Amino acid sequence: MRYGSVWSVPRRFFVDGETAYGDEIGRTCHADTYVLTQPAPDLPLCGVAVAKLKASSGRNRRLTRYSRNDTSQKLMIVQNILKEFHMTHRVISNRGCIRIAAACMISIAINIHAADNDYYRLDDIEALGSSPSLTVPDLDLAGEIIRTVPGGVNIVDSEDYLRGRSATVDDMLKMAPGVFVQSRFGAEEARISIRGSGLQRTFHGRGIMVLQDGVPINLSDGSFDMQAIEPFATRYTEVYRGANGLQYGSSNLGGVINFVSETGHTAPRLQLRLEAGSDGYIRGLAGAAGVVESLDYNMTVSEYFTEGFRDHSEQNSQRFFGNIGLRLSPDLETRFYITVVNTESELPGSLTRAELDNKPEQAATTNVTNDWKRDFPLYRIANKTTLRLDENLFEFGAYYAYKDLSHPIFVVINQRSDDFGINGIFTNSSDRFGNANRLRLGFNLTAGKIEDDRFFNVGGKESGRATFLDNDIETNNRNIDVFAENHHQVAERLALIIGVQIANAKRDYESESTSFDETFDAVLPKIGVLYDVGERSQVFANYSRSFEPPTFGELGTANPNLDEQTAWTLEFGSRGAGTSVAWDVAYYYSWIDNELLSLNDLQGNPLGTVNADDTIHHGIELGFDIELLSLVTGTASEDFQLFIRNSYLWGQFEFDGDNVFGDNQLAGFPEHLYRGELVLEHEQGFYIGVNTEWSPEKYPIDHANTFNSGSYVIFGIKAGYQAERGMSVFVEARNLADEEYATTTGVIANASGSDQRQFLPGDGRSFYAGIQYRW
Repeated sequence: MRYGSVWSVPRRFFVDGETAYGDEIGRTCHADTYVLTQPAPDLPLCGVAVAKLKASSGRNRRLTRYSRNDTSQKLMIVQNILKEFHMTHRVISNRGCIRIAAACMISIAINIHAADNDYYRLDDIEALGSSPSLTVPDLDLAGEIIRTVPGGVNIVDSEDYLRGRSATVDDMLKMAPGVFVQSRFGAEEARISIRGSGLQRTFHGRGIMVLQDGVPINLSDGSFDMQAIEPFATRYTEVYRGANGLQYGSSNLGGVINFVSETGHTAPRLQLRLEAGSDGYIRGLAGAAGVVESLDYNMTVSEYFTEGFRDHSEQNSQRFFGNIGLRLSPDLETRFYITVVNTESELPGSLTRAELDNKPEQAATTNVTNDWKRDFPLYRIANKTTLRLDENLFEFGAYYAYKDLSHPIFVVINQRSDDFGINGIFTNSSDRFGNANRLRLGFNLTAGKIEDDRFFNVGGKESGRATFLDNDIETNNRNIDVFAENHHQVAERLALIIGVQIANAKRDYESESTSFDETFDAVLPKIGVLYDVGERSQVFANYSRSFEPPTFGELGTANPNLDEQTAWTLEFGSRGAGTSVAWDVAYYYSWIDNELLSLNDLQGNPLGTVNADDTIHHGIELGFDIELLSLVTGTASEDFQLFIRNSYLWGQFEFDGDNVFGDNQLAGFPEHLYRGELVLEHEQGFYIGVNTEWSPEKYPIDHANTFNSGSYVIFGIKAGYQAERGMSVFVEARNLADEEYATTTGVIANASGSDQRQFLPGDGRSFYAGIQYRW
């Protein structure tokens, strides 16, 4: 089974006669760690029967059956496991063929609880749940953690998107339920939103807390850059939608995206990757990782270049991502991170609908004439330290980031930013009132300074101060968040989750002509329930409040008195897996106060970004996967699996009795968006499949709902071979019908029924191929 979006952890195993089986006989299992338990007097070392996972590609690993009467075979396996465990103080790499840890203490628990033909939960074997790193949980442990969240959350395994082109956040997250992500012109930068977060922001990012291993990546005013992420250096990605991000201290409408790094424990010792394709695309990557006694390391360098589908859309980026972990004791680990990014991006701009239909590869004339670009180096250092004391876990993080932006647009913006932060989370896992209980207490403190100068743009070069704009700007940001969340198992299958967050943000602005300071604060409660319907399915519900202060992109000088955006959200849904299907579905309804939008007054005069009257966001987030062969035949194939994977978004975002816009649909987002793929996989690692993206209805580009973007459907194919070690290859074709469409649009108040320069074309027909080698 795959992690991907929705597959759940197989929870139980049993021993039948002389053969060990998984959750269903012949099923494919996705986790890398399995020990099938059975008292075995003939095994003197530990008294456990071990089932080994057969070496296979990526996520397809089947159980190899071992007779429990074959004592010599079992003894050899366990001895090798224990030898590896004692030598490295970790389990075998989960990228390898096997990752099994066993210890004599397992048999003690087993002998107390086990009986012939019983089921044994993974939870019952505590020695197996420990990650090789304290600071970076492995994929198995992350999969268990999401089962404790009473709302929409999912994990994206990097092995999924590494089957094709893997250059952008769009490539990484496009199949994640609940995530709207669209490349803005084939570039690294994308428009990304969860539940309509940052709806007004069509560039950079807002309304989502972005983390690397739990440490913030956002700038201190809440915005973020996609170039700070390297897909190749990421082991998996957690997406906590909405208030479900509270356990990281998120207070915003969109929730949390946490990019979890490869470490020396999980990455191959050495790997090389090369991708190439249409429009001059080429991307080269190299990585090295290892473990030396109590130290582990992982280093990745990459080069990305494309001429772009459109004119004036050349992209060129170089990145270095590295982390070094030091295990100071069995219960104490610290990890240091270094990020260096240099990125240069030409900006082709938006087109009118007529221009898009006539020649989508063209750029806006002004963008070419004045050489619109967005270039910057980014330097980031960070640390995460984890201490485990019995039932208590202490996690501390700190970071500093520097960015020097050169941004010729209608003026030339030169912007230097310094951001730093510290955070801490205390987790206690112990029984309360006779039942399991987990308490998390935490804080986030972030601050930063931006120095901003604006110049006239003449051919992309500075030409004197832009006197018609405010200039010589210095802004200071400070955010303090304190939060608590308690998860209590009130009954065997029922959990109650209660949380609260206190948020405070300060924005100071000084320039040649203007100064102001604004403070925003809120108290944000949350309550949720989680019910286990069975071993592999759950239902959940929660009710919460969110809070989002404006960034300086919204404040500017025109509206220094903006209020914070807040919302109450009700959510309920289910996740789980059956024999041949898996699902992740959530419905949410948000009542939003003071949403940050660009509006007009009753006379049609533009107001800039203001706080809207009441708005409503509600919709469905669905991930639904089916293994068709076992569903049709009733039994799983020994060699092949045929998956259909579906990600569907329905989002209805609208005004609620606004004085100007009534109950109109909010602009800039399709109401329906479907992404799916049908993939045939062989257990040796070969795969071939088709995929599609479908936006079936028109949607408005303006809040007055007078001009629409068109519907579209695109499809592609992908094939390749993916191996744990050695050579992997892929070929991929996108938009095979060469559909001319807008991947996303701008957002304006009123188009007055006329065509506007607000459309960002998607790439035309394109082809890619890649090769990777892992040692």
